[in-house]
Amino acid sequence: MPLVGIYIACASLLCILAMVADLLHGLRNRKLWFPCIVDLNAKFGSVWFMCTMMANMLPSLATMNTKELVTNVIALGVLVITLVVNICIQINTGILFYSVDDADVLVATPVYTYLKGTFLQSIIYAVAYVVPLLMLLIIYACSSLAILKSKEILESKYQSAHQTTLMDQELQQPGRVLTVEKLKQHVSNYWIMAGTGSPQFMTACSATTSASGVICALTSVLLILFMIVDLGNLMDYSSDYKWSMSLIYIIQSIGVILGTIAPVARCFAALSFKLSVKWIWKQLKVYKVESYWTQKLYDWKQSSIHFPSRSRKCKIVIHHLKILSLSICIGFQKTIVVACKIIAVIPILITMIPVFFVICVSYCLGCRTCLKAMFSASSIVLGQNPEQLENDRDLRQYVLQLQDDIEFAEKTLKGISKSVNHLIRKSEKQQPKNLMKLLAESRGFEGVERIDSHHVPPLLSEEYLNCWSLPLVTLTSIAMSLPNIQKKKVDCLLNGVSEGLVYVKLVEETLNATDNHVSIQKAAKTLWVEVEVYHKWLGHKLPKPKPKVNTPGYILQWLRDTAKNKANEVESQDDNSRYKFICANSMYRITETIMLSYHENIDEVSQDELLAQLSSMIADILAACLTNLPQVIAMKCHENAIEKREASVQAAAQLLGETTQIINSLQVRELPSLNPDELAFIDKWCAYLKNPFP
Repeated sequence: MPLVGIYIACASLLCILAMVADLLHGLRNRKLWFPCIVDLNAKFGSVWFMCTMMANMLPSLATMNTKELVTNVIALGVLVITLVVNICIQINTGILFYSVDDADVLVATPVYTYLKGTFLQSIIYAVAYVVPLLMLLIIYACSSLAILKSKEILESKYQSAHQTTLMDQELQQPGRVLTVEKLKQHVSNYWIMAGTGSPQFMTACSATTSASGVICALTSVLLILFMIVDLGNLMDYSSDYKWSMSLIYIIQSIGVILGTIAPVARCFAALSFKLSVKWIWKQLKVYKVESYWTQKLYDWKQSSIHFPSRSRKCKIVIHHLKILSLSICIGFQKTIVVACKIIAVIPILITMIPVFFVICVSYCLGCRTCLKAMFSASSIVLGQNPEQLENDRDLRQYVLQLQDDIEFAEKTLKGISKSVNHLIRKSEKQQPKNLMKLLAESRGFEGVERIDSHHVPPLLSEEYLNCWSLPLVTLTSIAMSLPNIQKKKVDCLLNGVSEGLVYVKLVEETLNATDNHVSIQKAAKTLWVEVEVYHKWLGHKLPKPKPKVNTPGYILQWLRDTAKNKANEVESQDDNSRYKFICANSMYRITETIMLSYHENIDEVSQDELLAQLSSMIADILAACLTNLPQVIAMKCHENAIEKREASVQAAAQLLGETTQIINSLQVRELPSLNPDELAFIDKWCAYLKNPFP
């Protein structure tokens, strides 16, 4: 049994560490709704510890879809009800207040002896243990109903703001018009949309979340009081768990106290999110219940249901029962919301007490100047500064709120805007230096044209498609096959291509998502692992060990013939065979094209000259591909799934910061006269560069 007790203590400790990790993650990323990464996996020995866990997990409800919400709330309800029934049985039987010593004698601790056998004893423990647990379960169900409708409202407003952004004529121009400054503004707009329209942000600002924080704080106070009263018997447990019971009690008590930090901080953070005079006044009107709290129940009430019986009387009875039950649920939901609003007023009052205290002290001391300055600062915090409102009116159109009549706090809006700028500046310090050195060798886009020749037929008669990454991997393989090149030069090229392929893959995944292109991209990705890690091409070592002749012509012929033999070996149509054929076909066409470009003078070229040509072609292909980065960043800002929008915009902001210098360097170049959608395909570039048209 002590081993079981140690297991419970370790499980509790892991949950504590997870809650602390959530808290630190939220503080570090300036997300004061403390995004929850904790999941409920087991029954904890302490009911108050369970309450703390539930209060910490409440924001995670907003990240679930309808099925997940229903499943998790039902599972949590079964667990909580089981715990409540278990506690009630223990209270009724009295086993909760006693421990067995020597298998015969019931020994009561001092705190229990005073209340032994009294009605007050049962009431105190029923309230202290059962009520917080049931209240949090009810809050979970209440919040889930509101989340379902709130997501629909936020989604509608997001789509409206998204269409407004798309109406910007500058975003309808080719990618080269999207300068870094305009991209920063674009990312900032979507950052505000994703941040204010985040389900977790919405849940953090709700009355139910504030109420759960207050309940969590009360459980911590009760725990501390019980610990003080029963301090003398903390290490005296006569149970089968022996000394491990004390370990469980101590760890879970620490967990309750530490776990209270995030829910309580979330209450006060909600004040700073939407703090304004109008918002505080609306919160004080606890009797008003917004429609999104009960709209889902009204929708169910008005919907039709399938009747299993054909009897008209049965249908009438079932219909009336449905209306009656949902009417009761609506009334109960409104009651819970009002109760939560009353509880949520507590943090507001606590926050306002210091303000009024400072005002009274300042007035009594005659510090009118200080008082005036304080009111001036308060007006800024409360969003009442007209100049600031005028400066940020463009950003406010991207703020998504459930209630349009509540003005979003100025301080919060500026904080959200600063956070994305901070992320971009931080990412700017992570510029891909090797890639930028490689791009410096590019002066145009001629290398895109030189990788493929119409005079070289494909190995098979099927239509040949290409992608950006496959020629890059193939050209790098050719460069690595040159035996007389300094290792430093090859490593520099390899590092540049490695950094470049990260962004090339983003372009392909975002703009080249057709089935045919995806299969080629997968082949290039698999081949690159072999080339970069093992310095091999389809199983052949690069460079070739002990070549008979070290001339570029011999090396290119060896690669061409090897590729042709590999393609001829392909018989089956499985994925592995198709991968080998795609790679072999690319190597065959590129090596043959390079040899044709020298008109049988390839052996007169040195390996350093061939490496320079290969590096130039690689740089040109990378430059052509990366001209699509602005379009990729703009597209990554928009995400259809509401739960993934914040992560998508964050990735776009990081990408913008990392590629700022690359975008600036490529925007001075003249792009081909292609449609914006065609700039994402290398085949379109090749066709245009071979036969340019006005």
